[in-house]
Amino acid sequence: MGDQPETMRAVLLTGHGGYDQLSYRTDVPVPKPGPHDVLVRVEAAGVNNTDINTRIGWYSKGDGDPDDAGWGGSALELPRIQGADIAGHIVSVGANVDPGRAGERVLVEPCLRELHGETVQNFAYVGSECDGGFAEYAVVPARHAHSIKTDLSDVELASFPCSYSTAENMLTRARVTSSDRVLVTGASGGVGSATIQLARARGAEVIAVTSRSKAEGLRALGAMETIGRETRPTEILGHDAVDVVVDLVGGAHWPDLLDLMRPSGRYAVAGAIGGHTVPLDLRTLYLKDLSFFGCTGLEPEVFSNLVRIIETGAIRPLVAATYPLRDIVSAQRAFSEKSHTGKIVLDVAGSG
Repeated sequence: MGDQPETMRAVLLTGHGGYDQLSYRTDVPVPKPGPHDVLVRVEAAGVNNTDINTRIGWYSKGDGDPDDAGWGGSALELPRIQGADIAGHIVSVGANVDPGRAGERVLVEPCLRELHGETVQNFAYVGSECDGGFAEYAVVPARHAHSIKTDLSDVELASFPCSYSTAENMLTRARVTSSDRVLVTGASGGVGSATIQLARARGAEVIAVTSRSKAEGLRALGAMETIGRETRPTEILGHDAVDVVVDLVGGAHWPDLLDLMRPSGRYAVAGAIGGHTVPLDLRTLYLKDLSFFGCTGLEPEVFSNLVRIIETGAIRPLVAATYPLRDIVSAQRAFSEKSHTGKIVLDVAGSG
């Protein structure tokens, strides 16, 4: 694929804290792939909650210096290039990778089971345990760079990996089928809007919890009904009204979600933007035979299934806004305002 430059543009996370910890640089060395890796020229990279949570040390359960602030429960190696969503092209490969893969258009699976040629004990995450896509080039394990054939743009493709794989993983873990009625909280965000589309693709009926201003857009995505996020769901739907809850919020109304589920209901969670500490009445859990699924590491089949769904055109990308790489702070500010539906994406190749 020709000679690669020695340096690249990238955003470095230099520590935990505010936006001042993000440093846009033009002199970062281009990484070199290890024997089991590929070097990807990043065309576009999505912005996610995990980028902000990692920056502020939200994953740490300790006090003081966050020595457990990575996804894997250990300290982050700084400086770190964040960015879990990577769409791009393979430009070179490691010694143990088929050289024919050079030139492939790829979508990168962000949840890694392999890193530096070794199996990860639990899992690692792109942009946390290794450098990610907020740069012109990124090294990723070859097995996690999935070839994709589609007419979608790079920016559109970059809206998929983190949000849609998280959504598909929760639906897979909760065993959602066409006979299920599913409630989705935080439904207008990247994961929530992805869940609506992917649950509908399975034939399930979807109820979305969102703000009034975003309700019409979510119904257009496939939600059969919407509920205001300031409302307790049982006030609208009653008790024992849904089979599955896909929760991204937590927060004050969380106990209501358990009352909402039918006996033998399934609850899947992959976020807590409304508050991570909630009261649990164990009697509700065991008397209703509920099943709880905490969802971070992807089931082995999830990402390859997602790629196939994208290639069929059964789901569509939702890109709310694009920013050049150098405007990472503006992109994260816009993301944190939560006034958008879908994804905010950095157009890395078009950044100039």
